[in-house]
Amino acid sequence: MLADPVVPVPPIFYGGVERVINVVSEELIRLGLDITVLCHPLSTCAAKKLAYPDLGINRFARIKNMLFLIKHITRNKYDIIHSFAHFDMLIPFWPLRMNIIQSFQSLPHSAAFRKRLFFVPRRNLFFTTCGYHMVNQIKAIAETYPIHNCVPTHFYDFKETVADDAPLVFLGRIEPIKGVHHAIRIALETNQNLIIAGNRSNDPRVDAYFQHKIEPYLSKQIQYIGPINDDQKNKILGSASALLMPIEWDEPFGIVMAESLACGTPVIGFSRGSVPEIIKNGLTGQACHSIEEMCLAVRNLNKFSRKSCRDYAEKMFSSRVIANNYVSLYNKISKIKNNN
Repeated sequence: MLADPVVPVPPIFYGGVERVINVVSEELIRLGLDITVLCHPLSTCAAKKLAYPDLGINRFARIKNMLFLIKHITRNKYDIIHSFAHFDMLIPFWPLRMNIIQSFQSLPHSAAFRKRLFFVPRRNLFFTTCGYHMVNQIKAIAETYPIHNCVPTHFYDFKETVADDAPLVFLGRIEPIKGVHHAIRIALETNQNLIIAGNRSNDPRVDAYFQHKIEPYLSKQIQYIGPINDDQKNKILGSASALLMPIEWDEPFGIVMAESLACGTPVIGFSRGSVPEIIKNGLTGQACHSIEEMCLAVRNLNKFSRKSCRDYAEKMFSSRVIANNYVSLYNKISKIKNNN
C-alpha cells in the first residue's frame, strides 16, 4: 500500500488520505491480510513500514522514490499493489502482469490520465474513487469502482445530546473553496456561535483570504482555534450542534463529515461533490442549494436524529465496512487474474 511521502501515516493534524490509509490498513490486518505501507519515515501505522528515501515532491524526488520502489518490488512478492499516492508513482509497473489498484482521492486531469493509459494494457490495472460522483468522469477511460473513505467509528464518542447553546463547527483548510466565509454568514444570520478549526495556508496569497474574509469577523461569537488533533476533534465535533460544509467545489469525500456523524452531529452543507452521498437528507443532515436553505436547516436542527447520525456512520463509513469493500475488490481482481 502506497502513501505519498509528504505526511506521516497517520497524520498528527491535517492529512485526510494518510488518515484513510492508516485506518484501512489496520482493519485489513485485523482481517488477516499482510500489509506493507510505503510511507513517510515518521509514520507510526500498525502495518509493516517501508520508508521513502526522499521526502521531496519535485520530479527528481519522485524519480528517486520510484526507482526505490522498483528495486523493492522486484525483490519482494506482493499479491496486490494498492496505491493512494500520486498515480505517476506506479506508471513503470502498469505494463507488467501484476495486480495494481490506484485509489483516487481527487480527480486526475483527464487528458493526462487518458494519455498515460493509451498504450498500457489494463488487464490487471484497476481504479477506485472515494466518491460515486467521480466515477462518471473516469470510467470512460478505465474500469473504476467507487469505495468511500472510512473513519474509526469506535474512536469517536457518541453524544446523544448537546447543550442548548452548543456551537456550530467548521473544520477544514482555511481557503475560499471550503466556504469558511459562508459558515460565518450562516452563524451571524442564525445568531449561533461558531468554532472554526483548521490549517491556514503558508501561501500568502491564500492566507490573504483569512486576513480579509475571516479575521475581521472573529469575536466571542465567531472563534478561530487553529489546527486540532484527533482528540480535540472528537471533543469539538461531539459537542457541536452541527457541522457546516458550505463548500464551493466538488469535495471528493470530506472525511470530517463522516467523523461528525460518528459523534452524532448532523451535517449541513451545500449539495456538491460527496455531500449528498454522505448525508441522508432530513435524517442526518441537509444537502442544501443556498445560504438561505442552510440557515433554515440550522434553525431546525431538532428535526435531525443524533442517534441516526451515529448509526448511519457505522453502517456506511466504519473501517470494517470499507475494509471489507476493499477485500471484495481484491478477491474480484484475483478471480480476473485466474481467468486470464
